[in-house]
Amino acid sequence: MASVLVCGSIAFDTITLFEGHFKEHILAENIKSLSVSFFVPTMRKDFGGCAGNIAYSLNMLGAHAIPVATVGKDGYDYIQHFDRLGIDTKLIKILPDMFTAQCHITTDLDGNQIAAFHPGAMSQSAVNLIENNNAAWAIVGPDSKEGMFAHAHRLHEQGIPFIFDLGQAMPLFDQKDIEEMVGLAHAMTLNDYEASVVEQRLDKSISELSHHLEAIIVTRGAEGASLYIQGEETKIPPCKAEKVCDPTGCGDAHRGGVLYGLINGWSWYDSACLGSLMGTLKIQEQGPQNYSYTRAEITAKLQEAYGITLDN
Repeated sequence: MASVLVCGSIAFDTITLFEGHFKEHILAENIKSLSVSFFVPTMRKDFGGCAGNIAYSLNMLGAHAIPVATVGKDGYDYIQHFDRLGIDTKLIKILPDMFTAQCHITTDLDGNQIAAFHPGAMSQSAVNLIENNNAAWAIVGPDSKEGMFAHAHRLHEQGIPFIFDLGQAMPLFDQKDIEEMVGLAHAMTLNDYEASVVEQRLDKSISELSHHLEAIIVTRGAEGASLYIQGEETKIPPCKAEKVCDPTGCGDAHRGGVLYGLINGWSWYDSACLGSLMGTLKIQEQGPQNYSYTRAEITAKLQEAYGITLDN
């Protein structure tokens, strides 16, 4: 099967729950000398990062995913995790003098979050070269800005079509940056909030922007998604979740589904449908890589929701 290069971040996510309310401990009158500590009796550490999560989704579907990312001296656990799953780790570069990117999130009972993100080895992702790869498709997901541009230019020079997935890197990209990436990419994926920001920065609608790309997919949560091709919008019906546990990594699971369809010659519509299904399967479990389904189970759910199969 054709391979997919998955360029982006690999990170550890540490998630804790504060069984109280931040507002009772962070007082406005004392904000100038803030010093608070929260007792968090429950903690979960997940394998995360956009490249890791997308590769996980692709691997579950049976695709040959090759994550392109940098990790630190603590990244061996992540590599072993992928080795156990059978995910190709040859383009995960270890930087021994740095730590792997890490996100620490504490959530209170109101759903408010306090997060701290350490980019670590991700900040040096541009040093990870993409050479002599015959991938059918690639994706450039959230990473260091320098790394995203480096990967985009290398893929473009090698004639490998790729999806530009702006994601959490959105604050780093101004109008000129987005225009440059669109000029290099073949397609773009966004959520509805990111789409509105892109429209504002470019002073151009997503429909208008789609004339410069093969396709743009805008995900809209429980409302499904929109597929834009040459100015025409097609609605992707939502796939109803049996339960909603955790949205972390849903967008990445969706990207994995879309890429699986593309490397198998599917239409953009069918690929987007599979993406919606994978996002739905992910939201039913805690953590970005804790959901697991067989190809037979995915095929059955895909047939039920959209009338297509993995062998479509």
